[in-house]
Amino acid sequence: MGKISLFRIRILKLRGVPEKLCTYSTMVWLFNPFTFTIGTRGNCEPIICSMILWILMCLMNGHVLQAAFWYGLVVHMRIYPIIYALPIVLLLDPQHFQPGKKPVLVEWSSRALKPSSATSSSKTSITQYIWNFCINMITWRRVMFGIISASTFFFLTGLSFHLYGWDFLHEALLYHLTRTDPRHNFSIYFYHIYLHYEHEFSILEKLISFLPQFIVQLVLISRFALDLPFCLFLQTLAFVAFNKVITAQYFVWFFCLLPLILPWSNIKLVWKGLACIILWIGAQTNWLAWAYLLEFRGKNVFFQLWVASLLFLAANTFVIINTICSHLYSPLFQQLKQGGKLKQGYERPTAEPL
Repeated sequence: MGKISLFRIRILKLRGVPEKLCTYSTMVWLFNPFTFTIGTRGNCEPIICSMILWILMCLMNGHVLQAAFWYGLVVHMRIYPIIYALPIVLLLDPQHFQPGKKPVLVEWSSRALKPSSATSSSKTSITQYIWNFCINMITWRRVMFGIISASTFFFLTGLSFHLYGWDFLHEALLYHLTRTDPRHNFSIYFYHIYLHYEHEFSILEKLISFLPQFIVQLVLISRFALDLPFCLFLQTLAFVAFNKVITAQYFVWFFCLLPLILPWSNIKLVWKGLACIILWIGAQTNWLAWAYLLEFRGKNVFFQLWVASLLFLAANTFVIINTICSHLYSPLFQQLKQGGKLKQGYERPTAEPL
């Protein structure tokens, strides 16, 4: 837990965040009852979180090959970071990474700039990046990142398959595509799974639940990929909220990234911030109350529990929307010309409040 905090403070300092604000942001992780309860009960989530933060540090320092190795390793250990592949690849643009030069980070102080000077360039920048990605898809860094991360993943997966056989492949990868949990599951899909648990689901039924996730992920990536820490946080929160199976363990995934976005947030603890916290915890407590009646009292409250799951999804959506509306958009890297000079209009970092 302490190592994760050191990584997080280092990331914030690299972006020019004042030390006091770094400390306050990190306290959200250290003194969060979810993180220290879930992270100390025997699972490896703190290790996964540390690796994701280390990958982000490597990218910020221009160590693309090292980031690729660790990315392949973390996807082997936990499959969910695969959702970070597209924004990372989009970020590996020649406008950010020049031969022999570190990418230039956008400073935290840019949050105070008025949006009038940056609105037009910021709004079109992600479109430009996607267009540049389509016409210049194959670059040395993107190819090497793909080769190294894929090689690491397939080597470790192949080695594990050699040692443990099909049991490993099913439990580590294939099981998540067809997983059905009729209980212990915050997801809105659990009630449908419960009603049809004795019947074999078709492949289409098993995969259809991934469609909302896929659409939401594409929307978030297309809008926030350049603001990488914020994009990763939103992706993780949305991935958990719309997943077919949700357990409390998954909350650590996005709490790990929350301190990285707080210095760029305009949200006030009173009242909007407090409303988000109360609504999210209240919806979860409501769900747990019905789950207690089901699991420990044997009450037939499956429908009520499903309604509680709908309310929990609504609470997560409310948090996502308010987080986006209160965030000061700030690309991680500045755009560079060939030769390492800043592009016209990027002499100073720009930020766009949403």
